[in-house]
Amino acid sequence: MRILLQILKWLGIALVTIGVGVSLYVWRTWDRVWDAPLPDLHASTDPAVIARGQYLAYGPAHCAECHMTSAEVFERYVETGVHQPLSGGYAFPAPPLGVIYSRNLTPDRETGIGRYTDSQIARLLRYAVKPNGRASIRPMMPYGDMSDEDIVAILSFLRSEPPIRHSVADAEWTLVGKVIKSLAPTFMPRTDAEIRPPKTSPPSQPTRARGEYIVRALGNCVSCHSPLDQLTFVVNGTEFAGGLPIEPRSLPGVDHSLWFAPPNLTPLPGSALMRFPDRDTFVARFQKGGRKYNASPMPWNCYATMTTDDIAGIYEFLHSLPPAGEASPQEPTVKQ
Repeated sequence: MRILLQILKWLGIALVTIGVGVSLYVWRTWDRVWDAPLPDLHASTDPAVIARGQYLAYGPAHCAECHMTSAEVFERYVETGVHQPLSGGYAFPAPPLGVIYSRNLTPDRETGIGRYTDSQIARLLRYAVKPNGRASIRPMMPYGDMSDEDIVAILSFLRSEPPIRHSVADAEWTLVGKVIKSLAPTFMPRTDAEIRPPKTSPPSQPTRARGEYIVRALGNCVSCHSPLDQLTFVVNGTEFAGGLPIEPRSLPGVDHSLWFAPPNLTPLPGSALMRFPDRDTFVARFQKGGRKYNASPMPWNCYATMTTDDIAGIYEFLHSLPPAGEASPQEPTVKQ
C-alpha cells in the first residue's frame, strides 16, 4: 500500500508539473508575435488593375461574402446588385474556440486598412501574419499561393474604395481556443517552405492550370470540400472527397439545426461533380443556378460573377483528380 501511495503521489506531482508547464507555454505563446517577410508589393492606380481586384474580391476570392457587416447586408447586395462596403464586423462563431469577426477592409485610417502599409497587407494574405505581427487563421485566409499580380490587384481595389469608419471587435478566444491556437500549426503563419506563389497567375482560360489556381489559391475549396480535423482545421483525409457539415448562414428565420455537408467534388461515380453531364451545364450552375438553399454557406453569389473561362477551368481541374471518397447524397442538408 505504501508503494502504491508513493506512486500516486509522484504521478500527481508529475501531472501538476506538466499542467503548469503547458499553462505557462499557452499563456506566453497563444498570441505571440511572429517574424515573417514583408512582400515588396504595392497598390496601383491603373483602372484595369483595380477592376481585376474588384473581380477577385467579389468573385473567386469571395472577400465580399465575409467582410460585409452581416449576412443581411450581403443579401442586400445580392438583391440590388449594388456593392456594399467591405467594412467588416461579420461574426463567425467557432465553438469551442470562440468567436471571430471579419475586419474592416476599407482604407479608413483609424479602423480600416488605411493605417497599414501595402506590404503589411500583402504579408497578411501570403503568410497569414497580421500587421501587428500576430497570426491570422489560415483556413480563413487561404491565399499563400496567390500570385503577386493578384495580390497587387486586390490591394489596388481596396485602396480605391471610400473609407468607412467602422470599429470591429477583436476575436473572443475561449481557453480551449487559446490552447489550440498555441499548439496547432493551422493557427501559425505560413512559411516560404509551404507556399509557391507565382508572379503572375495562369491566364483566364478553360484550362486545368487556371482551375487549380482558382480552387487552391483563391476559392479555398479545399477547406470546405475535404475532411478536416474539427479542432485544428487540418485536412486529415483525401482532398475534395467531401467535407464535414458546416453551420448555416446567420440569417433571420434560418433553422440553425440544419447544417450543410459539402459534397464530393472528385470524378467518382455518384459524386456531385458527376451529376453535370458536360462543362456547359457545370458553368450554367454557377452563373445561373443561384443559391438553392438560402442558408447554404457556399458562396454561390460570388462565384456567379466568375467568367465562363474561369468556371470552365475549375471543371477541368476537378475532372483531373483521382476518384475518391463516397457518393454524395442528393440532399446536402444534415440535421444536427
